[in-house]
Amino acid sequence: MAGCHARLVRRGNGMDHQHTHSASPRELQMARSMCWHCQSEMSGEYFCERCVKVQPVSKELDYFTCMGFPRRLTIDPRQLETKFYELSRAFHPDFFQNKSAEEQTISLSNSALLNTAYRTLRDPIERAEYLLDLEAGSVKQIRNSPPADLFEEILELQDTLNEYRAVEQTSEAESTLRTKLQSERNMLEQRQRNMEAALQQLFVQWDALQDRGEATSQARAERDRILKEMREHLSNRTYVKNIVSDLVSTIG
Repeated sequence: MAGCHARLVRRGNGMDHQHTHSASPRELQMARSMCWHCQSEMSGEYFCERCVKVQPVSKELDYFTCMGFPRRLTIDPRQLETKFYELSRAFHPDFFQNKSAEEQTISLSNSALLNTAYRTLRDPIERAEYLLDLEAGSVKQIRNSPPADLFEEILELQDTLNEYRAVEQTSEAESTLRTKLQSERNMLEQRQRNMEAALQQLFVQWDALQDRGEATSQARAERDRILKEMREHLSNRTYVKNIVSDLVSTIG
């Protein structure tokens, strides 16, 4: 997606918002195929070439396309930030304060989509969850489920937490239980880091698969495997993260 460039030009005591467009066509899905103001045919431009009115971006536009990135899980945060500020300069509501009510509404809607896209893609975990939703419609299946090999240990940990909350503070039993819980916290934090490292490896595998662009049955099987493992790691990580948060709030 080519960038939409905007510049501010002072005219007398006021400030007018002018837009220049790159020569290359944009591949951006708009909400309408015709300009809402002059009815000119639109081909993916943010602003109508004829009347220079801002155009509403389609609500069905995915965040990767919105920010000009392919569906990859490794994104350069500096490039993402640069693209965000570039588009913000085009859509920011401050630039439309003296425009019509329609233009103000469109700028607010476009900016809201842009902000949500940026917040989602800048966080690696949210980015992965979003890609899962796009590719497999499975984001709702990401449950807070415990890792199978930690199930018994987590049940015991919950018992220890309940016991700790019930004992008298500053007692010897409280000190013993606190030490035990701190040890469990350290173990779970390390486990969370291991899960995140495993996710990073899956991100690399996903990107490599997309770069190859193969449409074979083997490639489809690999795609399904990566998405399945990613969903499992995300589910386990969320569960462990919540347990760690519970420990932190309990023992400090």
